[in-house]
Amino acid sequence: MRWFDSGVNLTNSKLFRDVDAVLRRASEAGVEKMLVIGTNVAESRTAVQLCEQYPQQLLATVGVHPHDAAAAAPDFIEQLAILAQHPSVVAIGECGLDFNRNYSPQPTQLRVFEAQLALAAELCLPVYLHERDAQPEQCELLARYQSAIPKMLAHCFTGGKKELAPYLELGCYIGITGWLCDERRGKELQEAVLDIPLNRLLLETDAPFLAPRHVRPRIKQNEPCYLPAIGEFLAQLRQQEVSQIAAQTWQNSVSFFAK
Repeated sequence: MRWFDSGVNLTNSKLFRDVDAVLRRASEAGVEKMLVIGTNVAESRTAVQLCEQYPQQLLATVGVHPHDAAAAAPDFIEQLAILAQHPSVVAIGECGLDFNRNYSPQPTQLRVFEAQLALAAELCLPVYLHERDAQPEQCELLARYQSAIPKMLAHCFTGGKKELAPYLELGCYIGITGWLCDERRGKELQEAVLDIPLNRLLLETDAPFLAPRHVRPRIKQNEPCYLPAIGEFLAQLRQQEVSQIAAQTWQNSVSFFAK
């Protein structure tokens, strides 16, 4: 079986300091492709550089995370547009709204997010989405740009059936992480994944965050090599063969990120 990790923070210092080993362990576990997430202009640039070093294994997004919105330079869209020309860049993001932590003021988040939606529409690229406690506002903006953006991914979806429905209505793909395996806070998600059409389901580790808690011995730091453990857990919940989950999520990822 081969697996596609549709979201890894490989520019994070915990992984970046040992990229060769991280990618080797991923390959040994059958994780053949990984998407490196860009969260601001500098990190997006580093993500592209990693793709140049490991072109067979890596793709990238370029974008500004809502936490970083307040620090975005006046010309951030122009910088992202230049980076997006690179052949390894397959989506705009991670972008969206986070009204839970509000590290950036909400009006700034909205402005920076909409600018990235407009860029994705202009370049005809998918968007790679973050959202927390801001679904009505997020979905309103997505609906406005829906016809002009080819595909949308609700990255690291952690909600329940109620939160899932609006994203499915918008035609979003849904990214599932190790949150699914969390016995403390994953119950609603475990119910919701039964409603996700198999052809809109992607798997991601969001490493080094959100390690699957059911793995023993306990994982000290999440890595792409643990993606199959999430896939196996998902297969049990959906009562499907692991091989089917691996094959379909691989195909979904390849299709979603195709340029």
